[in-house]
Amino acid sequence: MPAPERPLRLLLGAFGDPGHAFPLIALGGALAARGHEVALQTWTRWEGDVRAAGMRFEPAPEYHVFPTRERPLKPYEAVLRATGQTRPLVAGFAPDAVVADILTLAPALAAELEGVPVATVIPHLDPRTERGWPPFSLGARLPRTAVGRGLWGGLSRVTDAGLERGRRELNETRRRLGLGPLDRVHGGISRELTLVATFPALEYPRVVALPATHTVGPLLWEPPADDVALPPGSEPLVLVAPSTSQDPSHRLLRATLSGLADAPVRVLAVWNGRPLGQPIDVPRNARLVEWVSYARVMPSCDVVVCHGGHGTLARALASGCAVVIVPAAGDMNESAARIDWAGVGVRVPRRLCAPGPVGLAVERVLASPRMRERAGELAAWWRSHDPPARASELIEDLAAQPRRFVWCTN
Repeated sequence: MPAPERPLRLLLGAFGDPGHAFPLIALGGALAARGHEVALQTWTRWEGDVRAAGMRFEPAPEYHVFPTRERPLKPYEAVLRATGQTRPLVAGFAPDAVVADILTLAPALAAELEGVPVATVIPHLDPRTERGWPPFSLGARLPRTAVGRGLWGGLSRVTDAGLERGRRELNETRRRLGLGPLDRVHGGISRELTLVATFPALEYPRVVALPATHTVGPLLWEPPADDVALPPGSEPLVLVAPSTSQDPSHRLLRATLSGLADAPVRVLAVWNGRPLGQPIDVPRNARLVEWVSYARVMPSCDVVVCHGGHGTLARALASGCAVVIVPAAGDMNESAARIDWAGVGVRVPRRLCAPGPVGLAVERVLASPRMRERAGELAAWWRSHDPPARASELIEDLAAQPRRFVWCTN
C-alpha cells in the first residue's frame, strides 16, 4: 500500500480505562512515528504518556456513564453531552479521519456530524456474533454440532432484544444530534473501517464476512515501570497478573499463591497498587510486588495466571506464555472460552477460584507441551505481523478516500 502523499491529521478517541486507552496510545504512537499529526482525546491521567508517544493531548469529557441513585442517567445522556463538547474539537482540528474506541462514541458521532471518515478500534474480541453462536461474554464455547447451534439460535431472542434496545437508544441520541437513524445493531461500530485488535486465532470462523473489518492483532502499550528481580532458581516461572479493576479482595492472588506454595515452580505475583486489606501469606517460592512491566517480564515466564482482561491476555500470548484464566466479569468470560477453544490455556470458573483448582490448572498447563507450543505460534504471528503498522496502513487508506457529506438538522 503506497504511503500518503502528505502527512495526515488524525484524531483518536478513547475513554480512560486502560483496556481501551492503551491500544489507542499504541496506535497513535505508531501513526505519529509515520510522520502524521495525531491528537488523542482521552482522560487526563494519560496526558504525559500521550505526549511522550509523540501525540497532541486533548482532554476527554469524564462522565460517569452508569446511573447512580443520586442522579440517574437517561440512556446515552453522557454520549450526547460528550459529543457536544467534542464536535468543536473535530471542527477546529479538521482531521482527515477520526479513530474511536468501540465504547467511545462521542468522537465518532462528532466526526459524522462534520463529514469526517470514521474508524472503530475494537480493543478485544469482536462482540458481533452469528446465528447459532453463544451470546458474547457468556463464556460458552462455539458449539461443535448442528444441535448445539440450534439450541443457541433458539435462545438468541434474549440477546437480540438487548441489542435492539441499544439500537433504539443510540438512534434517539442520533435524533437529538440531528443525525438519521440506523437500521442495524452495533451501530457504534463503523461500516467504513473497523480494526479488531486481537489475535485472529482467537476469533471464531465466520460464515458471513463482516463489512470493512480487519483483525490486525493486539495493539500493545504499557506505562513505564521499574525492573523487578525475579524469584531465584531455575524452576518454571508463573506470573500472577490480576485485573486492575476487578477482584478488590485479591481472591485470585491469594488462591494462586496458596495453591502453588509447595509446587516446583517460581511465582511472581503482582498486586497492582490496590489495597491488600488482610495480609497475604507469601510462600518461599514466590515474590509479591506492586507493579511490573509485563512486556519485560512475560518473555521469561512459562505461565500467566490472570482474570482474562484482553490487554493482559494479549501480552501473555504475544510473549509466548500459555495462560490460566479465572474470569471475574464481562468479556473476561469470553476470553476464557476463546483460549480454551484455541488451545492456548486453561479456564477455571470463578466459583472455583480456590488454591486447589488454580494450582491444578497451572499444573495442567505446564504438563502440556502442545499448549505452550501453540502459545509460541501466536507469539511468532504477532512478531511477524506488526499490528500497529498494519492498522496505520488501513487508516491511511481510509483517510485517502473522498470526503463524505452528512445531512443533519443541526
